Amino acid sequence: MKVIICDDQDIVRDGLELLLKLEHDIEIVGIASDGAEAVELVAQKQPDLVMMDLKMPVMNGVDATRQIKARFPTVKVLVLTTFGTEDWVLEAIRAGASGYLLKDATREEVLNAIRGTVEGKTFIDPSVAGKLLGEITGGKKKPAAVLTDKLTQREIEVLQLLAKGLSNEDIAKKLFLSEGTVRNHISSIVTKLGVSDRMQAAVMAIQHGLDMG
Repeated sequence: MKVIICDDQDIVRDGLELLLKLEHDIEIVGIASDGAEAVELVAQKQPDLVMMDLKMPVMNGVDATRQIKARFPTVKVLVLTTFGTEDWVLEAIRAGASGYLLKDATREEVLNAIRGTVEGKTFIDPSVAGKLLGEITGGKKKPAAVLTDKLTQREIEVLQLLAKGLSNEDIAKKLFLSEGTVRNHISSIVTKLGVSDRMQAAVMAIQHGLDMG
């Protein structure tokens, strides 16, 4: 998978570069120090994923994400962030980011986030997922039956946990299912609800109060 790293801090860029170069299935095709450089590199290199910092000079990560998703919708954006940047993360998700990764994440977490995001998974810390997604929906609740009438009982259970920010692995453990079965349920949910991905399904679930189930 082809990856571009975008961060205005040398130590972060260098650290990620050293880490990713050790992985046989990851190729670094570009390194940028601001959002404008990232947008230009995406146009040139057509990567699978951009690791995007948020607070940068020239062009911040939110604006860069918005431009990248508008011009290259298949390119995934994984936001790099620190604690205390929830508002920025929210704007990045609205702009089309697939999720976020804390800058103090472990090596394993970084690699899992990159590979998972390229595969179509969404990475949001469950501890703040409800708050972020709740703000996206504006806090307004709609009748749950609009969704539940379209889904099986098991799909409703999966969607409720998805809306709380749980990963496929955590959903599988909680419902005593295999991860493959969870993926199949999420694919069915996405199709039945007429949305494009699990993030939109989670947002819709919160809009209809299913995150409280």
